[in-house]
Amino acid sequence: MAIPKLSDKERAAALEKAKEARIKRAEVREKLKTGKLTLKQVVDMRDDPVVGRMKVSTLIETLPGYGKAKAAKIMTELQIAESRRLRGLGERQRAALLERLG
Repeated sequence: MAIPKLSDKERAAALEKAKEARIKRAEVREKLKTGKLTLKQVVDMRDDPVVGRMKVSTLIETLPGYGKAKAAKIMTELQIAESRRLRGLGERQRAALLERLG
């Protein structure tokens, strides 16, 4: 697929939209880290177009006491692909994730 030719205005709008999405995902991760949101609340936000694009591994790494190694181990145990995003979790994977970490 070829990269579309964007005008300067369109490019600026796309960059602003991407920036807002990154900021919202960072806010959700921060709230999860500080306990203002639970893992279940974040997982239930998977239909949100911005939050749903967050990688599951990043979500696990956000939890206190979890890093890249523990996140990778949990993802392997639960048979969740490394590239899986929150929106793409199946019902069984979602339930297993909440049972394991919730």
